[in-house]
Formats: sequence, C-alpha cells, structure tokens
Amino acid sequence: MNHGKSRRKLNRTASHRQAMLANMACSLIEHEQIKTTLPKAKELRPYVEKLITLGKRGDLHARRNALSTIKQEPAVQKLFGALAERYAERPGGYARVLKAGFRYGDMAPMAIIELVDRDPDAKGAGDRARVAAEEAMADDE
Repeated sequence: MNHGKSRRKLNRTASHRQAMLANMACSLIEHEQIKTTLPKAKELRPYVEKLITLGKRGDLHARRNALSTIKQEPAVQKLFGALAERYAERPGGYARVLKAGFRYGDMAPMAIIELVDRDPDAKGAGDRARVAAEEAMADDE
C-alpha cells in the first residue's frame, strides 16, 4: 500500500533526490528566483519553506539542522540573516511557483519558483561579485 508516501520520486534515487533538492534550495536562497521543471518546483517549495522557518527560529539547533540539510555556509548565513528578518512577521507561504510554459526539446512543463517579496537585485548578485573579484585579481597581476 502507498499510505503516507506523499513526495515525488522524480526518477531519482533517494540520495540523488536529496542532493538535488539541497542544491536547488541553495540556488533559490542565493538568487531568490530560479527556473526549473514544474514537478521539481512543486517538490522544492515545502523543502525551502521549512528551511526558512528554521531561519526564523534562529537558535543554534536550527542553524545546525539547516547546515546538515543544505551544506553551504553562505546560504545558511543569508537564511538566518536577511531572509529571517524579511519573513519575521509572515506566518508561512514564503515561496511561490509560477508556470512558465514548456521547454523546447522535450516539452517538459517549466516553472519559476521565487521567494515572495524577493529582492530583484539578488538574482545573479553572487555571480557578479565573483566576476568583479576575478577582474580585481587580474588587475593586480
């Protein structure tokens, strides 16, 4: 019987699915908006919302739980800093999934998952900072 099995398997093994969701959660926390397939976005939304709830708690145990889940320190710092302050008064519903047509090639349904009240400047900010740092190092040489 299939009682209590509510999550999608996404044609992956458990470890692959866990790693994929952790990586997608880090990308969503960093950029605050990502484009992916609709089933992945629907699966990612409760995953990210639980992480933001941990960030709102803010204690050491919550931080360690978040680190054990997503494994990237900069994402956890943003989660417990800027995002926790932004969603302090919101009781839930931190992410939204918007349908975005179909992918050319295999016609997979695509979706945009974004954080509610997101910062528009966050998208690609890490990449811009990385490029600026590389250019600064190139100028020093």
